[in-house]
Amino acid sequence: MSTASGTPAPAPAVPFGAVLPAPERPKPPNALSATLTLAWRTAIKVRNELVEQLFDILMMPVVFLLVFNYLFGGAFAGSTADYLQVFLPGVLVMAAVMQTMSTGYAISVDIAKGIFDRFRSMPFWQPASIVGTMVTNLGRYLLTLVLTAGLGLALGFRPDAGPVGLVLAMLLILAFAFAFAWIFTAVSLVVRSPDSIQAQSMLLMAVVFCSNIFVESSTMPAWIRAIVDVNPISHLSTAVRGLVHGHATAGQLGLVFGWTGVLLAIFGPLTMVLYRKRKNG
Repeated sequence: MSTASGTPAPAPAVPFGAVLPAPERPKPPNALSATLTLAWRTAIKVRNELVEQLFDILMMPVVFLLVFNYLFGGAFAGSTADYLQVFLPGVLVMAAVMQTMSTGYAISVDIAKGIFDRFRSMPFWQPASIVGTMVTNLGRYLLTLVLTAGLGLALGFRPDAGPVGLVLAMLLILAFAFAFAWIFTAVSLVVRSPDSIQAQSMLLMAVVFCSNIFVESSTMPAWIRAIVDVNPISHLSTAVRGLVHGHATAGQLGLVFGWTGVLLAIFGPLTMVLYRKRKNG
């Protein structure tokens, strides 16, 4: 068709979408995929700060092993060699439990930087940003345990149950530490800044010292012993000593698994409620 002047008439307009194939909308990632992706994100952050992370991981167990074992071991157990056999399992517990605070700190930093606000607009399972961080920090706890155990073996620690007992003890500590970390995860969603998380370190240190990590509770006054004997850190320390030296009982392990379940049952749902409240706030 042409106009009266002989100029071809313009072709009728065609909708832009009609010339393109209908795109398939990508499916949103499932909970597992989102969790693993954000766990990998946290792992990259740890890798980029590897020197600082290793210093943080090693500083406390090295100081406590060297100071307490060689300065106080003789007074506590008669010899530093004998005290190391009792003390190292407790240091493994202390090293992992103290590292759980870093989980809450990392989440609090993401909140302060506004990263969680960006996640809100993305179509994935939102709690993955929390669970992914916690999964990655399991590797942090494991690295802490391996390095601390290696130092202990170099100093003369010898597990009576052999490598199997030591590995089982580490797995038990990891399970408890994962549950314990939910406490600081919940706290990170309430405090105003990452520095507030670090301020909790003194309280956590008090909980650790009020346990049987350093000496048996039988040597303590009755009123302190009553506190130490109900401390879940004491139950974990006792079970770990039993596993590495081959005399763990079902009751000792049951107490640890019981506390692990209680911590997960209380602070896991509480964290999700606080996260949802913050997300909608």
